[in-house]
Amino acid sequence: INFSLMIIKNIAKEFIDRMVAWSKNIKVSDPLEEGCRLGPVVSEGQYEKIKKFVANAKSEGATILTGGVRPKHLEKGFFIEPTIITDINTSMEIWREEVFGPVLCVKEFSTEEEAIELANDTHYGLAGAVISGDRERCQRLAEEIDAGCIWVNCSQPCFCQAPWGGNKRSGFGRELGEGGIDNYLSIKQVTEYTSDAPWGWYKAPAN
Repeated sequence: INFSLMIIKNIAKEFIDRMVAWSKNIKVSDPLEEGCRLGPVVSEGQYEKIKKFVANAKSEGATILTGGVRPKHLEKGFFIEPTIITDINTSMEIWREEVFGPVLCVKEFSTEEEAIELANDTHYGLAGAVISGDRERCQRLAEEIDAGCIWVNCSQPCFCQAPWGGNKRSGFGRELGEGGIDNYLSIKQVTEYTSDAPWGWYKAPAN
């Protein structure tokens, strides 16, 4: 999963400052510990891969605002602090590839059209969210963003009645809901002609 956040420029600085402060309060620990909000990544290989993504982003000119390293209080395990990266160029690896780790790339935009272009400039299209007090704007962006799931003024709720799945390289078909059942069906068309009158050059069958 590649978490990318686009923020309109006039609120970007205040929003990012608050987000960094909030992320530093996320408890990273053994998942069995009370209050844990972020456990380890799945394997050593993935741990090293995430660190390489972050290092490459820094070498390409991005700014690591927070995180990207093992928490100081955890000497063992594949833990990585919540990571927020800014000064992103859309050609950077960290922006274009799926990291599958606690890494958030942040990019500013000025217009609605720019936001749509940024959101759709990807090989992936699993899910996205639109946050705005303007309901009509939310509806416009929900229609224009090329992703299988769009949340409006929320993020991550899923319902077994609604089809789940992505577009482009983010999967094929759908799970859940009637759309999910369709993937397990093989549809056959059968047409029976029941009239005794000829139809075109067909003639009624003999008894």
